[in-house]
Amino acid sequence: MSQVFSASPGVTDRRRWIALIVVCLAMLMNALDSSIVNVALPSIQRSLHFSASGLTWVADAYLIAFGSFLLLAGRLGDLLGRKKIFLAGVALFTVSSLACSLASSQAMLITARFFQGLGGAVSTSVIVAIIVTEFSGERERARAMSAYMFVAVGGGSIGLLVGGVLTQAVNWHWIFVINVPIGVLTLVLGSILISERPGLGVKGGVDVLGSLLMTTSLIAGIYAIITVAGYGWLSNHTLGFGALSLLLGVAFVAWEGRVAHPIVPFRILKLKSLSASSLVRGLSFSSMFAVFFFGALYLEKVLGYSPLRTGVAFLPMTLAMAVMSLGPTSRLLLRYGAMKLLIPGISAAALGLWLLSHAGVGASYLTAVLPALVLLGVGMSVSAVPLLTIAMADVPREDAGLASGVVNVSMWLASSAGLAVFGTLAASRTVAARAAGATVRGALIAGYHEVFLVGAGAALVGLVATVTVLRPLVIRANELRAAEGEAIELIEVAFAGEF
Repeated sequence: MSQVFSASPGVTDRRRWIALIVVCLAMLMNALDSSIVNVALPSIQRSLHFSASGLTWVADAYLIAFGSFLLLAGRLGDLLGRKKIFLAGVALFTVSSLACSLASSQAMLITARFFQGLGGAVSTSVIVAIIVTEFSGERERARAMSAYMFVAVGGGSIGLLVGGVLTQAVNWHWIFVINVPIGVLTLVLGSILISERPGLGVKGGVDVLGSLLMTTSLIAGIYAIITVAGYGWLSNHTLGFGALSLLLGVAFVAWEGRVAHPIVPFRILKLKSLSASSLVRGLSFSSMFAVFFFGALYLEKVLGYSPLRTGVAFLPMTLAMAVMSLGPTSRLLLRYGAMKLLIPGISAAALGLWLLSHAGVGASYLTAVLPALVLLGVGMSVSAVPLLTIAMADVPREDAGLASGVVNVSMWLASSAGLAVFGTLAASRTVAARAAGATVRGALIAGYHEVFLVGAGAALVGLVATVTVLRPLVIRANELRAAEGEAIELIEVAFAGEF
């Protein structure tokens, strides 16, 4: 391995870019699984005889494991080495995918989905950290981040298409089989091409109690969020698990302040750029990710599209993201800076959501749906990369894995909580419209319209937070970096003068 990394600069540069493709392959598997299963759920229900309530666990088992272990896995990457953690996650995800494809009972599939989510969390948690450490130059990092965000966000719409094709052409088992060759290839190439940078080590011991408190707090909170559709926001179930999550979270914070080697050093929470960008990401992206779910429902249940046609309908959004991610976004970021991309990017996404809120029962795809999806694709691509760049800009390298986990948790929690809120809004509005005499499709579209309109409002709130909260932080950070650069130049000049 050492011979590979001591090779000529050209070889080393090629290795880094191929390594980027490798980690993006892992991200693609995880992104696909966030949506590919949704298309196949009816087939899975018929095949394994799931009840309506039991079927939700096919998705929920994955989501609980994925969201709960992101922070812990990211910190373990800092301590033990990110390459080790990444490869371990990919291996677990691949084996679990194979188990899912072979599942012949409800219990087997749900268990395999839980471990698949755990493997996805472990591999995903360190990807941003690997990119940050591999690509130190501003121009290269911007390009690498663009590629990563395209896969992370665009994989959801690709999953709808792939899921529709495989479910209709073969059967639901193949939506999991497809992960196996990708996983094996990622393992082989990752072991060769990704450089292992020594972790901080665990000489001071591992904060086991802190790890347990943090993870169980997240499990309880995430379980409360994703089951709210079945129990309601004010039910004893939701409030009980929410209170348990809060109590465990308080205990975690108290413990971390006392232990000598905390699993989450509080210095990471003092990085305002990381926390502020997470706030903006949550406000703007929760509504955008809801489009994959409610947009697909609108096309299938209102416009009558098949699963395959629904997947094809989302392709323009994916292509818009691909076009922007393959060069323009990184070049615009370097030329104009993050703020001048964030503001138009979030605005475009809000406009796309507003257009969807006016797409009716007999809407034309070309005039009513396509423009909205293209605006969303461009808006998500243009705003995601600057947010990620701002989040990681001031993070010390030794904490990059933990910060990577924070970035992923903020995206995941925002999309999950947003989906739960939007689901409640859509259901209540649909029931009210039906009671008022609307047709079935008319009542459904009323619920979907409310979701898209509220989503547009959330994106606009994210835009306000960008201008009022994030922009001053970025300006201040740029001024400090400029001052530091000038100081270094003066020191170098004075040092040179001594000789």
